[in-house]
Amino acid sequence: MSQLRSGDAELMQELGEFPDDDLELELVERECRTLRPSVPEEGVELDPHVRDCVQSYTQPWLVVSRRYYNAVVFLVCRSQGYGWIAYSERTDANRVLQRQTFESDEKSPSLPALCDDTTRTTLTCSDFNLRALQPDRRVESLLRFSSPEELDRFNQEARNSNRYGELFGLYPPIDEEDAVAIRPIPDCPKEHFGQRILVRCQTIKFEIDIEPFFATMALYDLKEKKKISENFHLDMNSDQMKGFLRAHTPNTDASTLARSAVFSISYPSPDIYLVVKIEKVLQQGEIGDCAEPYMILKESDTTKNRDKLEKLRNQAEGFCQRLGRYRMPFAFATVNIMSAINSTLERETSDTDSINGRSSMEKKGLPRRNSDRFNVMEDNYILSGFKPALTTCTLIKQEGERLSDEDLFKFLADIKRSSGQRRVKIIPGFLRLEVSPVPETVPGCLSPELIPVKPVSEKNPRAVKEVLEFPSSEVYVPHNIYRNLLYVYPLRLNLTNRLTSARNITVKIQFMSGEDPSSVMPVIFGKSSGPEFLQEVYTPVTYHNRSPDFYDEIKIQLPARLTEKHHLLFTFYHISCQQKQNQTGSVEALIGYSWLPLLNNDRLQTGQQCLPIILDKLPVNYSLHSPEKLPAQVPPVKWLENHKGLFSLELQAVSSVQAQDKHLERFFTLCHALEGKTIFPIRVGDEKISENMFEHELKLSIISLSSSGLEPLVLFLHQVLDKLFRLIMQPMVIAGQTANLAQIAFESVVSVVNSLHNSQELAKDHQGRNCLLATYLYFVFRLPDTQHEIHTTGGLMAHPESRYSTLTRATATTVGFMLLQSRIRSSSNPDIPAPQSPEDAEVNNILGKVKIHRCNIKLLFHEELALQMVVSTGVCRENVYKYAWFFFEVLVKSMSQHVSQLDKKAVSRRNRFSDRFKDDITTIVNVVTAEIGNILVKQQKELEQAEKVNISLAFFLYDLMSLMDRGFVFQLVKNYCNQMAAKSVNMSTLISMRLEFLRVLCSHEHYLNLSLFFSSPASAPASPSPSTSSQTSSLCSFQDHKIAAMFDLSQDFKQRHYLTGLLLTELSTALDMEGRVQQKAINATYSLLCAHDLDQRCSRPEVKAKIAALYLPLVGIIIDSINYLDFTGKGKSGGPEEDPDSITPINQSVALAIAGNPFNTLTGKTSNMLTAETSRNLLMCFLWIIKNADQNLIQRWTVDIPSSQLSRLLELLTICISCFEYRGKQSSDKVSTQALQKSQQAKARLEEALLGGIGARGQMMKRVGGNDRTLGQRENLRWRKDLTQWRQTNDRQDKSKAELDQEAIISGNLATETNIIVLDLLEMIVQAVPLADCKDNVVGGVLKVLLHSLTCNQSTTFLSHCFSTLRALIVKFGDLLFEEEAEQCADLCQKVLHYCSSCVDSNRSQACATLYLIMRYSYSSASNFSRVKMQVTMSLASLVGKSSDIHEEYLRRSFRTILAYAEEDTEMQSTQLPSQVDELLRNLNSILSDTVKMKEFQKDPEMLMDLMYRIAKGYQTSPDLRLTWLQNMAEKHNGRKCFTESAMCLVHAAALVAEYLSMLEDHKYLRELCLGCSSNPHTRFGESAVSDDILSPDEDGVCSGRYFTENGLVGLLEQAAELFSNGGLYEAVNEVYKVIVPILEAHRDFRKLASTHDKLQRAFENIIQKGHKRMFGTYFRVGFYGCKFGDLDEQEFIYKEPGITHLPEISHRLENFYSQCFGDGVLEMIKDSTPVDRKKLNPNKVYIQITYVEPYFDDYEMKDRLTNFEKNFNLRRFMYTTPFTKSGRPRGELNEQYKRKTILTTMHAFPYIKTRINVIQKEEFDLTPIEVAIEDMQKKTRELAEATHREKPDAVMLQMVLQGSVTATVNQGPLEVAQVFLNEIPADPKLFRHHNKLRLCFKEFILRCGEAVEKNKQLITPDQKEYQQEMKKNYNKLRENLRPMLERKIPELYKPIIKPRIENRYTH
Repeated sequence: MSQLRSGDAELMQELGEFPDDDLELELVERECRTLRPSVPEEGVELDPHVRDCVQSYTQPWLVVSRRYYNAVVFLVCRSQGYGWIAYSERTDANRVLQRQTFESDEKSPSLPALCDDTTRTTLTCSDFNLRALQPDRRVESLLRFSSPEELDRFNQEARNSNRYGELFGLYPPIDEEDAVAIRPIPDCPKEHFGQRILVRCQTIKFEIDIEPFFATMALYDLKEKKKISENFHLDMNSDQMKGFLRAHTPNTDASTLARSAVFSISYPSPDIYLVVKIEKVLQQGEIGDCAEPYMILKESDTTKNRDKLEKLRNQAEGFCQRLGRYRMPFAFATVNIMSAINSTLERETSDTDSINGRSSMEKKGLPRRNSDRFNVMEDNYILSGFKPALTTCTLIKQEGERLSDEDLFKFLADIKRSSGQRRVKIIPGFLRLEVSPVPETVPGCLSPELIPVKPVSEKNPRAVKEVLEFPSSEVYVPHNIYRNLLYVYPLRLNLTNRLTSARNITVKIQFMSGEDPSSVMPVIFGKSSGPEFLQEVYTPVTYHNRSPDFYDEIKIQLPARLTEKHHLLFTFYHISCQQKQNQTGSVEALIGYSWLPLLNNDRLQTGQQCLPIILDKLPVNYSLHSPEKLPAQVPPVKWLENHKGLFSLELQAVSSVQAQDKHLERFFTLCHALEGKTIFPIRVGDEKISENMFEHELKLSIISLSSSGLEPLVLFLHQVLDKLFRLIMQPMVIAGQTANLAQIAFESVVSVVNSLHNSQELAKDHQGRNCLLATYLYFVFRLPDTQHEIHTTGGLMAHPESRYSTLTRATATTVGFMLLQSRIRSSSNPDIPAPQSPEDAEVNNILGKVKIHRCNIKLLFHEELALQMVVSTGVCRENVYKYAWFFFEVLVKSMSQHVSQLDKKAVSRRNRFSDRFKDDITTIVNVVTAEIGNILVKQQKELEQAEKVNISLAFFLYDLMSLMDRGFVFQLVKNYCNQMAAKSVNMSTLISMRLEFLRVLCSHEHYLNLSLFFSSPASAPASPSPSTSSQTSSLCSFQDHKIAAMFDLSQDFKQRHYLTGLLLTELSTALDMEGRVQQKAINATYSLLCAHDLDQRCSRPEVKAKIAALYLPLVGIIIDSINYLDFTGKGKSGGPEEDPDSITPINQSVALAIAGNPFNTLTGKTSNMLTAETSRNLLMCFLWIIKNADQNLIQRWTVDIPSSQLSRLLELLTICISCFEYRGKQSSDKVSTQALQKSQQAKARLEEALLGGIGARGQMMKRVGGNDRTLGQRENLRWRKDLTQWRQTNDRQDKSKAELDQEAIISGNLATETNIIVLDLLEMIVQAVPLADCKDNVVGGVLKVLLHSLTCNQSTTFLSHCFSTLRALIVKFGDLLFEEEAEQCADLCQKVLHYCSSCVDSNRSQACATLYLIMRYSYSSASNFSRVKMQVTMSLASLVGKSSDIHEEYLRRSFRTILAYAEEDTEMQSTQLPSQVDELLRNLNSILSDTVKMKEFQKDPEMLMDLMYRIAKGYQTSPDLRLTWLQNMAEKHNGRKCFTESAMCLVHAAALVAEYLSMLEDHKYLRELCLGCSSNPHTRFGESAVSDDILSPDEDGVCSGRYFTENGLVGLLEQAAELFSNGGLYEAVNEVYKVIVPILEAHRDFRKLASTHDKLQRAFENIIQKGHKRMFGTYFRVGFYGCKFGDLDEQEFIYKEPGITHLPEISHRLENFYSQCFGDGVLEMIKDSTPVDRKKLNPNKVYIQITYVEPYFDDYEMKDRLTNFEKNFNLRRFMYTTPFTKSGRPRGELNEQYKRKTILTTMHAFPYIKTRINVIQKEEFDLTPIEVAIEDMQKKTRELAEATHREKPDAVMLQMVLQGSVTATVNQGPLEVAQVFLNEIPADPKLFRHHNKLRLCFKEFILRCGEAVEKNKQLITPDQKEYQQEMKKNYNKLRENLRPMLERKIPELYKPIIKPRIENRYTH
């Protein structure tokens, strides 16, 4: 124990002791995007509210950070799927992580040419000399070991080298729906921006250039009928034109020269237009008159119009000099923003659209839900998805009567509705704009306040202005910068009733700070090419209009301190456009004045106003009153039109200091009245509040906060909450009385929190926290009364001296004393009775225990807040606990600030907080737990709410562990668990809640310290369990306990390791629950282990062993839950012996290899199965523990556990191998295809952003977390973006090749590492075998696992170790394996032989060494060695028969290597082993040589089958191999869907087995079976199966496969029956079952008999239903000619093809294949069926002749072949016809047309085990022309009879046949045949009988025609009567024409029969 303790001390240093405090307070400087922060002008005393706002916008953030949190959060993020480790970032990764070689990833070497002359000449085997080959490199250490122990040690050292330490680092991250162990860190508050675009004006061009023009751009939303941006002023004037205005432009600031602007769009839509208004200098004349020269003149016509242009230019210069300060409207242009962007996107994506089959229209229907559209806002690739768009706009002449915004919106609606066809006057010229995405940096950019935006360019580029947005809808983002702007919009002036001649009217606007003219302030933003700020501005003039509409916008920078003297002054002038003679005075004629005070009752005036106009000079003190309420003056003031409102205007403020909400303004005003020396009464709005009413009014203002609008409340949220928290702590003394507002302020906070959470407009993170509040708490909140004491400009605080400080002692004491005084009347005092609400009894009981009497105490903020939470009642209490997360986080942050000031050495952790505060915390935790329970019991609908509160509570306790005494916190955890356990709730729900709770606690950065060991008893948390030893004990030495007990979740373990015990208990229980709970429990455990594995503090192996020991009970839990695991697609069926029904036609060893469960320990599939992914996660935990735990401990445990448990462990290892199998690289082709979609997706996403309404709200949601859960999680990792790179690429579809390669490396290493861990454990088990009693079972079980691993895709690294382990097994347990595990040894031989053909040298080398060792160690026993030889031979046959990836050259080289081993094995040279090995390898080489041919003909299925058939026949002496090859053939046929041939192969195999069984056992049904199989016409075959002289049934190792049993026989026949059924040969199914039934009857297997008869019934039903509809094979004769064909030359075959195969199809197939073999121009297809003359063929070419053939039957055969099936089964004779004439032509006249019939006989009957059979006999006979005619007429007659007498007559078919028979116009029709052959009696008596037979044929033919005509009459429709009459007429005509010929008999044939024999002799 002492040694262990001393070792623990070192381990504890690894993990670090508990720090004094792991929380730090940091002042983080704000990130200012501009060169300097926006602040009010200097030297002005600010109002308290403005001062607080400015301080709020400029002070640093106060952030509570954890010293170890970054590492832990990253680890938890990694474990929960937020980031796959970027291995390049890790120090040891590049050293250790190497590319693993997998054969599946290696390119196969090219094989010899398919049809090389040297290899295709013959089908005979060539004896290949093995000794001529060079052997592979041998495994050096194969026989060089002194003892098995040395061999084990050598293997272990090899396995331990180059291992990757962090197993979880290789595992792809898991994807969870709700990752509870992470609190998303909110995004830092930032200034709001919508979708940003850069608009650059390139050209404003008219046909003539005679004067300057000025442009104004702004965005308008047609849908909302709203202007959504401020104006951007620019001009494109040349220096010459600017010179015209020099007199009016004293100076030009650089900021006014901008020609580009950045627009922001928060709520994009297709209805947003950029409107460009163009003005010119005022001149005489209407707009139309001024535009006329532009309409008719052109600059290009210079010679013609030079004088006119010069005159116009001089006029313009004169107007500029005289009227340069005045403007007039001239033209405008509009651009639809979406159209401009789409124009480039559609060009860019049109190609990919067509490739992917999608049009741009399909992507218009994008989701408009918030969560969908906010995800894609700020991603750069979306904004870069469109290229800069050049948009050219036409210039439309402005109408003087249509200047208002209403007119503009009507125009926009018209052009949208009529697609731009509205009739407007176009001014020749154009405006060209470039619309582009905003780059990351914009050189020379200026904010709306004209402050340079970072980074500032060293050069001085032309300025780019950010245009302020006026969002079309609310934006819920709190103010973050100081902004104080006022926009003035003159709307309309109505002077129509005035009799004066004032018609060219302008308004001069000035911002005044007093009434003196010198009080004008230069705060008006300038326009283009002028000063930045102006003192005055003039509205544009509409010529000769007495009631002009205005469209101008005046932007004003409001002073920070507004007084009652600040006002806007409007001066109205008439402008004289025409200079009269001798007039030198001003062009301005004064009309009058008006003004508007900016403050009304201390509130900023905004909105629409209508002001009267004063005619005389302004009276004194006019600015103190509004024009409408100006008091009577002396002398009286003259008003225009009797003081009537004539001038309409609108004011709009964009201010982050002016609340513009009466409730907020009232609240702020009253709060600030508390600060300084307030003089009562105070003025609030239009009220005056006395001192007596102040408290009441303040409370009312606090209550009425909930009535304020949501948008203003959000905008000023930080200030409101700061004030409320301050009021909770700040007592108010009024007239000597102290009033405390704590309760009402607290309730208001609760109300605000509730409002924000309930708003549908505001985003929440995945834990249900309102993102705005989370941001406030994380960055903004600080203890009240400290705002004005923090003065720091530095970065993060590093020195203790400058540590963040809160309330000083004196301040705290004073406040505490005031609170003590106020406690007497505090509304939070629980002594005051409150109305009882129907509370839950449990909650009341908890609250009843709260200590109420607290006199003479001082309360700190966290204490007051906790008290308020405890004593809250009613709805307030409900909301406090509903949104407990908020108050928990306020408590934690305020406690952190409190702790930061304590003297850590003087104050122990236990004494940091008062006992009363701890009591309150205990009460709060108990009440919250009770609330959770209540919801679970009573309100199932609120389950989601309960989950969120549960997680909030968990995080609260998590935080308290870093602040408070941990024993106290553990007691809270225990209370929680006890309370939750007492609830009578659905167990799944309860476990789910507790799991989430524990998962959060276990993610604590010092979880291991809390669970494992502690540096001193003082720092150890008191365990809530009643165990005194757990405070000081480490994990006890395993010598002191029984080993097996350490793997059990015992009570002692739970007491020692409290949190771990709780978690594992929940996991154990959860595995019996439904899938969701299972997943939660497993993911919680997985995340925890993943965090340990990747924690740099736990990197030493000793530490990891210690941690793994903590989780040993998890191993037992996983083994017990094996029934729940999913195999990722591998079947969980039992072994092959269990279910004969499922026997497949594959070799036994292969069947074992692919068996999903080699141990047969699983019960049936349970209802609580884990998903494949969850199973993998659980198994990762198991493997991590096995890898890192003490190896001696694991080994001793495997000895102790019972054999059943060991079997389950071995089964678990098998599952691990399947689950973590390497899946191979993704195809790079797929990647390149996906890459084509990038620009298309870019367009879709951009449209989604613009059309989906993403904007201010979306931007805000995006910034503070978003509704989308994954978004919040991703944003949480902003501080570790370098480490999240892997996860981002992992989710993308369009991965690059480099990314795929990197993933393949990682996946390959994972597969290798997991398999080596399994191998380590297997070695431990095997090495412990001598200590155990059940070694045979153990070794066999281990071998099964190893064999299973060899069936999977493995790396060369693992295979090297695996083969080493196998060799060690053979060395140690060879005899046992060869005798007891014969089946597995066969499997082993096949696996090893498979790797002998590997293209990877090292795999081959290891396999050869292993195979030689198998031979060497089996040689000691003759029976073992003969069995091994047979197994190796069978394995090779099976391997080359089935696998298409066997490389024979490598296999031969392996044979040579094995031969080398035998020759170099000095110990065995004196034995027969080398010669025996040599003989075996020669046999194997012979088999291989035979099968090499198969490789060449892989694409020629018929040739391939011939070869396989030949090889199968070659194994007459080896029934096992013959059966294997028949099964191989069956599989090949099945793969080609040749079900009948596949069935025939299995029938052959069954006959082989039956003959063997009949020799073995003399059962009557077996004898009958053999006879049946050989005699049955449906299943017979010619070869003899086996015979006694060849086969001895008792010979060891022969006929040992599982098919050589009666069950195996039945299985083969049942599969054959199934295949016959698939092929449609249902009659054959019956014949097969006739063989099966006797066996089943003998076995009394009535269940199987019932199933059999059921299948028979289905077969017979199919015959009835599909009898004549079945399509059997189509047959073709194929002849091969040419010496290049080798053995095929001059061979003829009958090919069987699928049912409906046309001649061109088979011709095309064979032509294509053999053309590829021989090359172009070598093969020729013979088109006809005439005999081939070899002499006429080109010897350098090859020829193929294909002819369609039909089955041929003699007349006697047709009597037995009645059904369609019988006419298509057992076919050996086929016939085809060849037409010819004596002259040599194929076709001629009727009387010279001959026909040759060729009948072919095949070697075997179809269907057979092949689809082509050799032709062995050919017969030919010729038909004379009259015989040809007889055959044709018989055929026509048959067709007519069939069409007429069908069960369901087909009118169309009947008419077609009839028309071809009776219509006279058909060439060579019946009439012509009759006229040729029947017109005259032949002169040759030999033709008499043919003549008569043809005559009789015509008689029957004409009879059938008559029947058909009558039948047609019954079938026709009324509209076919004429057709019927025509048909009848033709029939009658035909009959009349034939009558004479049919009635003419040959007299000689009708003489009396005197000598019938003689006549017969002559006539035949």
